[in-house]
Amino acid sequence: MHAKPTLASAPECARRLAARFAETAAERDARGGTPKAERDALRDSGLLSLIIPREYGGLGADWTATLEIVRTFARVDSSIAHVFGFQHLLLATVRLFAKPEQWQPWFELTARNQWFWGNALNPLDTRTLAKRCAGWREFSGQKSFCSGALDSQMLIASALDADSGKLLIAAVPTARTGITLNEDWNNIGQRQTDSGSAHFERVRVEESELLLDPGPLSTPFSCLRPLIAQLIFTHVYLGIAEGAFEEARTYSLKEARPWFRSGVERVGDDPYVLAHYGEFWVALEGVRALVRQATDRLDAAWSLGEALDETQRGEVAVAIATAKVAATRTGLDLCSRLFEVTGARSTHAALRLDRYWRNLRTQTLHDPVDYKVRELGDWALNRTFPQPTFYS
Repeated sequence: MHAKPTLASAPECARRLAARFAETAAERDARGGTPKAERDALRDSGLLSLIIPREYGGLGADWTATLEIVRTFARVDSSIAHVFGFQHLLLATVRLFAKPEQWQPWFELTARNQWFWGNALNPLDTRTLAKRCAGWREFSGQKSFCSGALDSQMLIASALDADSGKLLIAAVPTARTGITLNEDWNNIGQRQTDSGSAHFERVRVEESELLLDPGPLSTPFSCLRPLIAQLIFTHVYLGIAEGAFEEARTYSLKEARPWFRSGVERVGDDPYVLAHYGEFWVALEGVRALVRQATDRLDAAWSLGEALDETQRGEVAVAIATAKVAATRTGLDLCSRLFEVTGARSTHAALRLDRYWRNLRTQTLHDPVDYKVRELGDWALNRTFPQPTFYS
């Protein structure tokens, strides 16, 4: 392992990794599967403990610094950005839902060993049930959309209590007997997130591994968890759009040919191309401002801890929903229209410039933006904050 980065050196470390990931991003998009070399590079970098406080061996970053690195990766490889962002979401999950005597040792072990955390939570998938046994629970069933679970050391998993129907969430070692992770993710985008399925066959879950105190959605502070997820995705969406913009710009300047009726010798002098880039720029700058505001509000809320109240949580929810809608719409528009400024030759399959749109389209469908717009309409008209759920 290389020397652990400091908080000050982490952004440059991330930029070096991103440059390395960019070299193979198009080829790996075609191949799919687990980006093992890239995941190991993240382990070796020390960045997996970015959000963990210094007293537990981490770098002590705030959400602004953490999400900026997520976005750095998203500009070149949104699959890597997704699982890297989820690493910090899952660490936040144990921090928000568990007692200090649970999350503090997990933080220390993660920082010391550079553990990857994987997701097997997905509360909308209710096929996993928890049976009460003598001093432990037994998880059995299926889970879908288990991003980053393959090649992880720890999992956040959920099941419905077989007696009460209550959602139970646990942190368990990925290698535990009875857990099978299936290599069945083969979607059009985000092709290296390993977001396939998991099977639990009588998996023993100790009471000390259940995240019950305070548990999910029990306090305004614990309700930050879904908002953190939403903001991670928003940074990924913006990063994808920024990456698409830069790749289109490079292609326009170096490879694209002006249309024969344009009357110009350079694509950079075509008035229609200039108009497109102007529109892209204005839209991106607007999203950047909204994302910056939302991230600042999350950091302020996170710093309040259990003192956070419902109104403050609601203000964070509105800011993040606003940024997410803008990032979704701007990103999908830009990633589609980039071909209008790069031309027919840019559709060559080897370039895989369509991966930006495919990645963004795949990820944005997991949380329909129409429902975010409706929530914002209720806020704008009635001053009703979005109600906390596991997804908003």
